[in-house]
Amino acid sequence: MYNYDYFDPYQEVTNNIVNNGMSNSAIWLIVSIVVAIIGGIVAYFLFIKPKTKNTNKYLIWAKDFFEFKTMVIEDLLKVLYLGMTIYITLVSFMLIPESFIKFLIVIVGGNVLLRLAFEGMLMLVMIWKNTSEINKKLKK
Repeated sequence: MYNYDYFDPYQEVTNNIVNNGMSNSAIWLIVSIVVAIIGGIVAYFLFIKPKTKNTNKYLIWAKDFFEFKTMVIEDLLKVLYLGMTIYITLVSFMLIPESFIKFLIVIVGGNVLLRLAFEGMLMLVMIWKNTSEINKKLKK
């Protein structure tokens, strides 16, 4: 006959995995913070601080990127805007069987509000661009 044991042998294994996973996560978090701080300091002194003229195209790009002379946010905002516009438009079609008025409100209102929000964010980027161009012309 089968001997039924109330003790689950897998419970101990599961508890060990969970407990070790949590302690490993805490250790990994601390190691990540230390490596990030050291890496940030090294990158600062390698790319941003030196005043020597680099001839390598990659090093010039990396220096401009880490000094925020090359801005990625404008392209990122444009891609996000297009993706979110497509998403709002597709979701609005889901509302046609429920209510045609809701469909119109979401497709028109949602896209207009999204456009206004992204134009506001892009205006800040363009203000930065124009200010940096004026600054470059004043330094010449």
